[in-house]
Amino acid sequence: MRVEIWSDIACPWCYVGKARFEKALAAFPHRDDVEVVHRSFELDPGRAKGDVQPVITMLTRKYGMSEAQAQAGEDNLGAQAAAEGLDYRTRDRDHGNTFDMHRLLHFAKEQGRQDELIQILYRANFAEERSVFTEGDERLVELAVEAGLDTGAARAVLADPSRYADEVRADEREAAELGATGVPFFVLDRTYGVSGAQPAAVFTQALTQAWGERSPLKPVEQTGADACGPDGCAVPRQ
Repeated sequence: MRVEIWSDIACPWCYVGKARFEKALAAFPHRDDVEVVHRSFELDPGRAKGDVQPVITMLTRKYGMSEAQAQAGEDNLGAQAAAEGLDYRTRDRDHGNTFDMHRLLHFAKEQGRQDELIQILYRANFAEERSVFTEGDERLVELAVEAGLDTGAARAVLADPSRYADEVRADEREAAELGATGVPFFVLDRTYGVSGAQPAAVFTQALTQAWGERSPLKPVEQTGADACGPDGCAVPRQ
């Protein structure tokens, strides 16, 4: 079974939702048969690469809330994250364009290191003092290497804006086609969708239901034919 997760590194609920989903997956009896794929979704796709501002400022301008309301929301998110065992800085974080991170995540997927990289990016953005937005490509290269990616290869991806750009845009178009207007958005076997950072129990229910309703393979009526199996291949006799 495949679970696709549309998310953005700038999305705190994606950070929390991933932890809740993984809690459910860890207890799922068929977890070893579940493939998890992370898909791209930008919350702020029109933001220029160099346009970085404090999270509180972004929240007040984008949603028209007061600084006190924005800070209260961050404090609530910090408590939700802590309940899942996650570190979360509720003060002095910043916000910026995440397109290059998504490109790097597609590269990491090819190398079999996508889940490692997305978790490191989340941690760096939400829990660490150093910014993932203001230090340029070298900060992202450093995090990519921590995830097990090659230094030169990661730097080359970031240096070429066209690398994996089509893959990011394709993910975003697909999210729109599936009706996703926000993230995190979980799609199980292209049959069930779960929106938001739901409690682990909801993900458990979704995994169980999706697994139970998988369509069994229906053989086409056929006559016997030669084939290879565990005992080898039948050799025609003259």
